[in-house]
Amino acid sequence: MKKPISTYRVQVRESFDLDQVTALVDYVRDLGADWIYLSPLLEAEPGSDHGYDVVDHARVDPTRGGDAGLERAARAAHEAGLGVLIDIVPNHVGVATPSVMKWWWDVLEKGRESRYAEAFDIDWDFGGGKLRIPILGSDDDISALKLVELPISGSADASILPEVGDSGFELHYYDHRLPVAAGTAEAGDDPVEVHSRQNYELIDWRRADYDLNYRRFFAVNTLAAIRVELPAVFDESHAAIRGWFEDGIADGLRVDHPDGLLDPGGYLDDLARVTGGRYVLIEKILEGDEVMPTEWKTDGTTGYDALADIDRVLIDPAGEAPLTALDTRLRDGEAVDWHELIHDTKRSIADGILHSEVLRLDRVAAHESSERGDAVADAIGELLACFPVYRSYLPFGVDHLHEAAELAKKHRPDLATTIDELIPLLSDPENAAAQRFQQTSGMVMAKGVEDTAFYRYTKLTSLTEVGADPSEFAIPVDEFHVRAARRQENYPHSMTTLSTHDTKRGEDVRARIDAIAEIPGEWDAAVTELRALAPLGDGPLENLIWQAIVGSWPASRERLHAYVEKASREAGDSTAWTAPDEEFEKRMHALVDSAFDDPRVGSIVTGLVERLSTPGWSNSLSAKLVQLTAPGVPDVYQGSELWETSLVDPDNRRAVDFVLRRRLLADIDGGAKPAIDETGAAKLLVTSAALRLRRDRPELFEDYSPITTSGVAAEHLIAFDRGGAITLATRLPVGLAARGGWADATVDIGSAPVVDVITGRRYQGGELSLAEVLADYPTALLVEDGGKP
Repeated sequence: MKKPISTYRVQVRESFDLDQVTALVDYVRDLGADWIYLSPLLEAEPGSDHGYDVVDHARVDPTRGGDAGLERAARAAHEAGLGVLIDIVPNHVGVATPSVMKWWWDVLEKGRESRYAEAFDIDWDFGGGKLRIPILGSDDDISALKLVELPISGSADASILPEVGDSGFELHYYDHRLPVAAGTAEAGDDPVEVHSRQNYELIDWRRADYDLNYRRFFAVNTLAAIRVELPAVFDESHAAIRGWFEDGIADGLRVDHPDGLLDPGGYLDDLARVTGGRYVLIEKILEGDEVMPTEWKTDGTTGYDALADIDRVLIDPAGEAPLTALDTRLRDGEAVDWHELIHDTKRSIADGILHSEVLRLDRVAAHESSERGDAVADAIGELLACFPVYRSYLPFGVDHLHEAAELAKKHRPDLATTIDELIPLLSDPENAAAQRFQQTSGMVMAKGVEDTAFYRYTKLTSLTEVGADPSEFAIPVDEFHVRAARRQENYPHSMTTLSTHDTKRGEDVRARIDAIAEIPGEWDAAVTELRALAPLGDGPLENLIWQAIVGSWPASRERLHAYVEKASREAGDSTAWTAPDEEFEKRMHALVDSAFDDPRVGSIVTGLVERLSTPGWSNSLSAKLVQLTAPGVPDVYQGSELWETSLVDPDNRRAVDFVLRRRLLADIDGGAKPAIDETGAAKLLVTSAALRLRRDRPELFEDYSPITTSGVAAEHLIAFDRGGAITLATRLPVGLAARGGWADATVDIGSAPVVDVITGRRYQGGELSLAEVLADYPTALLVEDGGKP
């Protein structure tokens, strides 16, 4: 089956629909990408900018271009020689607007009698036979309900509301519309009384933490999980997807959040039957040396493991101790341990926004446990907090459960007996408690680590990226080679990435922040002065904010205000989503404004940006070339062929200026060799050269061999041979400049003459002077001269 050589990710939405994708195909081809990679396309919640809240599995979202738009885009891609990869969402659906999600509406109206009742993961008994909907501002706010009589079908007013119910009535709670079951209402009835007769119960939104009785996507109440392990649910939720393969529209799929599914391996088996065994990637986060079950029908992950490796080989390990000392001082002398931090944040999630899931696990497990009361829930919460990876796939990964149990008993020896009793249940693949525990552990990990701890662990924020282990500060070049070779051996068609719609910072923000590790003393001095000029009272968060400002500069004031609000509330130390501290946030926004309005602060920020821009750009170009030429299928996130200075979503889904990119690419094709400057055109040169070589000469990328270097500056080079294509990339550029450059450093690339496809320069082969080869750019991509560049 056809597999991509590289991909180009496009965020498809109403403001950039499939017809605009069609018009973009020639640019993607000219850039050198092999497949175009589309964000979720099925009909989503009205106004959805991301598409992960699907409401209709039967058709492509009309606001994104509809089925016809997808057909046109796929035809254009195929005619241009590009494959088509599409992102799909099997775990959950959008239920924020029940009237547009017919499955959910039908369940609300008919309860357990609905044909879709089994599609959702609902604990009906816990809700007293009702589905609990957490939308009330308070329990007393039930009085705001209104009973609305609908226009009679066929009348002039019938088009005002879609015909989604059978009773002729609806309950309205402000902007929320809810069905009324047949026979439960008459004109003039008290809305609260009518509500009491329904198959759902509206509750205070705060009760979702502990009283919810349906499974969600993480802690998002408006994303209800579905049970694709049931054949009927799978078939109906994959109707359009099946058609894409039967009609030759799609060539592969990216599967969102498979860890939420009951049986990811079984799901991939089902999906393989739909796709005919085509290319499938899964959004799977691997921790450290963790591996996936080998029998899974997938070509690999979406590439966060590669992202972490590339960042860390560019970070100076000498910066760890001084940056740790600064971090400790910012915490008033209390050193932070990453593993203790995430234990506590995961436990707070298990006891907080995901406690409903823990209590449901408790109800399942308690049926088979002699323990009663709070002990089982407490032990489950502790096991979830101690679980070392996102989840197990029993019997695969049972050792992770045993590891969690030993750690949990060290943290809570008082729970040892209960934990020991639970482990046999949670180790049994057929046990309902074990199955649900596996679905829950990934939720706790994601919310506790990515969405909480990542905003609290701030000594070098480029470490806190999706799929990364921040306790690993840097890796040497030799370790990078080991990991790259392993990827080539085990998953050569797995995706690699540097930026996605989920990354906390764009790749070039991280590249600039990486360089801070080379000037820790200067950073310490600057942060100390900035804290005096714009005090906030939360040292770790201040460090995060100043790194974000310097890393993304010149970001707009509006973007930075939006970022710090999200970052501070996710961290949850000084303010929170559910209880914002107005005074703190006022000071925080004043801190951001000071970068623009206070000349003293502006001078420090400008000085740091000037100090870090050149090494940051060097890191960026090195990271990009390494990603594009190392083992795996490299993805270029939309627009990141120029500097990608986005922060966390939704900032990273901003519109992309493709007119500018087309013009700069045309200049390069006309012979331009752009300088490394704020335009980012040099990155476009590196990106297009590498993508085109991989596409046109795939035989040069079938192996992986590290290349050793000699000379006093040799530690500053990452070099490898992919089987004819040789990558040279600079690391630790500040230190390289401090020692006077490459000096006598050389690299032996074999006796054959070579050409650098980035600059077009030719070399005789043998031992090449790095000072000569890397004179204009920090990277080179060499192939045997006479071959097609």
